[in-house]
Amino acid sequence: MNDETEKPEQRNEAVEIVEGKVEKVSVSKHPEASIPQTDLSLADIQRKQFRPVRWVVYVVILLAAIIVPYWLGRVLAVQHTKQIIKLLSPFAPQGVALVSWAVTVFALATFALSFVEEHAWLWRNLFLLLLAFEQLIAGVSLLKFKFWFSTYVMYGSSSALPNAANLGIIAALIAAGVYVILFVGLLIGIKKDSPLNVLTRSWASFLMYFVIEGIAILIVLFSGLITAV
Repeated sequence: MNDETEKPEQRNEAVEIVEGKVEKVSVSKHPEASIPQTDLSLADIQRKQFRPVRWVVYVVILLAAIIVPYWLGRVLAVQHTKQIIKLLSPFAPQGVALVSWAVTVFALATFALSFVEEHAWLWRNLFLLLLAFEQLIAGVSLLKFKFWFSTYVMYGSSSALPNAANLGIIAALIAAGVYVILFVGLLIGIKKDSPLNVLTRSWASFLMYFVIEGIAILIVLFSGLITAV
């Protein structure tokens, strides 16, 4: 059967106005659904895909990544103080602060990305690795409230290096807190039709996060904080 004898519905035509004239035009057929029909709701599907054992294992590993590296770092600081000083001695305090800041910043970034892309376990696994590294640095540097007293007792005249590491971590955490407050304020204060609403989009919010973090590390490096503690 040729095209002229096919029915309009078989040829998948539609009537439209083209340049002021009523004409029949061909339209593409709707693609067939690739997902079979089901009576399950989205919540039912998500419950079927949920793997509680995986999440329990992840939480256990997360707790271990927080506790074990920090404990190990403190053990190294107490029992292998000379080796730690020798290991850090080639570096300047500014470099140590930059490293600890960068590890903390990217650990927080991967933590946020694990929520943005909730089905991608890559970011969750990277977060665990960076968190463990950050906790190891914090343990070696004896990070706590008024850390400079502890580091001076433990490291003596070489305490500037662990102090710098602590300042890098603290700067990253404070900047992250500032970012969260600012971001929540933007969500509450900006109207949906405002041009400033672009600042709440994912790419713009991440850019704002790194800008705030950059300002924080610049303050640490060039304000004299490293030499003051």
